[in-house]
Amino acid sequence: MRLSNYYMPTLRDDPQDAETQSHKLLVRGAFIRKTSSGVYSYLPLGMKVINKIENIVRKSMEKYDSIEVSTSVLQSKDIWEKSGRWQNFGPEMFKIKDRHDREFCLGPTAEEQFTNLIKDELNSYKQLPLNLYQIVSKFRDEKRPRFGINRSRDFIMKDAYSFDVDMEGLEKSYQKMWDAYVEVFDALDLDYKIVEGDSGAMGGNISHEFMALAETGEGEIFYTENSNYAATDESAKFFLEVDENEKEKELELVETKDAKTIEEVSNFLKIDENKCAKAVDLLVQGEPVFVIVPGDRELNMAKLISYLQVPEHEIEMMDDETIKKITGAEPGFTGPKDLKEDVRVIVDKSITRYKNMVIGANKTDHHYINANYKRDFDGEVCEDLLTAKEGDLSQDGKEKLQLARGIEVGNIFQLGTKYSESLEAYFLDENGKQKPFIMGSYGIGITRSISAIIEQHYDENGIIWPTKVAPFEAWITLVNKNNEEQKEIAEKIYNKLLDAGIEVMLDDRKERAGVKFNDRDLVGVPYRITVGKDAKDDMVEFSKRSDMENLKMPTDEAIEKIISSIKDDLCK
Repeated sequence: MRLSNYYMPTLRDDPQDAETQSHKLLVRGAFIRKTSSGVYSYLPLGMKVINKIENIVRKSMEKYDSIEVSTSVLQSKDIWEKSGRWQNFGPEMFKIKDRHDREFCLGPTAEEQFTNLIKDELNSYKQLPLNLYQIVSKFRDEKRPRFGINRSRDFIMKDAYSFDVDMEGLEKSYQKMWDAYVEVFDALDLDYKIVEGDSGAMGGNISHEFMALAETGEGEIFYTENSNYAATDESAKFFLEVDENEKEKELELVETKDAKTIEEVSNFLKIDENKCAKAVDLLVQGEPVFVIVPGDRELNMAKLISYLQVPEHEIEMMDDETIKKITGAEPGFTGPKDLKEDVRVIVDKSITRYKNMVIGANKTDHHYINANYKRDFDGEVCEDLLTAKEGDLSQDGKEKLQLARGIEVGNIFQLGTKYSESLEAYFLDENGKQKPFIMGSYGIGITRSISAIIEQHYDENGIIWPTKVAPFEAWITLVNKNNEEQKEIAEKIYNKLLDAGIEVMLDDRKERAGVKFNDRDLVGVPYRITVGKDAKDDMVEFSKRSDMENLKMPTDEAIEKIISSIKDDLCK
């Protein structure tokens, strides 16, 4: 490809709304353009990277027996109602109507679509296992799109769905996709961790996320150094040390004038914050719920949602007037004892282990001290509702949790029968008995992977693409287009590389050398040859984008070096 015939509108300045390096460099490097909030178009360079990643994904999916199909992004309301997710998925779902007033959504995911696709024709255990995948656009109405294509309203995903006869079969399918994902993300040259995830609206009990490590990542990862434990902040488990041998004291109502927050109460009573029980006052589907957690910990909403089995958008903080009506007290003094109205009280299990805690008395300017679970207050106990913190002990108490940030580039879920039962997708087993399919769901963010790669591969000059996903493998810079010796050598190199099957860009523009060098560094192609003033001696400069060291060498040697280097990279 000749750059004089190519569309590559690079920019000098960062876009004003860009927060991450990947967003800045994708826009400046002429890979993407913003068309509206959270919506992007892909320019030629961007499409080349997308195609490279998609082909890597296809190769691994087919190796592990997944078959490509394509389904419509326009999905019927009917199938989503059957699964219960038409309302439960929340405001992130784009909903539309056709001219006949029939309702559809723009698919945010495709569990319902794939289950509905196979239900009438996949009907015997002899046809199983089956794994189908597609690479299509997905749509989610993000409340706050940010980080460029990392969190956008439409994005390209590979999603796959497995259908098995039993859980043993699902576990085998799950392991296959695990192995396929390891191959994909290794090929993308990503530094990543595989972590326990939260299944959320997807359903099922077991899930894992593939998190590309990045300081700008939205996701938090808790892990231990010497074991294989790693989990997202939404699901991380830890061991909480509690003195359970403390003797119970007599309950006492005390005045705590104007002390509303945990910090104010603990300072007023001269105690540690973990000796205070914090009431998180919520409305869940319109009903009052108090969640009681230790004062020095944060309620983990993902864990609460999993426990309650209600969608996130149906949980909201209780307003001050409702708090006064239910408790008779000002906000800041609520607790699980002496409630004036019927309130569902949910207690994190750690609260049952603490002795002599401080709780709100549901009376303005008052708290109880020396309160103990069961003796003084009650509530349904949930095993774990707390958010982990860096430095917490691992579950076995042997290591401290460490914290990293990451970008979720892939996820795998064991769905079980959630969708097959709700959409009545059954098969006949070897005994002629009707059974629901055991399903798995597996996603890879194609466009999000682009952001993740750049967050791990850039410097002050631009992107440093791994060879397997680079828009071009080699870049020839013709310094002076008007110099016949330079033109002749540049053309020779260009044609030799093309003949060797190398994807090469020849910068033959009528631009200053500085502009050409800046664009070359910004775009980030891995191998470069500069044809300049030494062309008269049949000498050129060879360099790698990753180290920027210029090596002067004869033209033929540079050609051989670049071909062998690229082939070595592609074979890794």
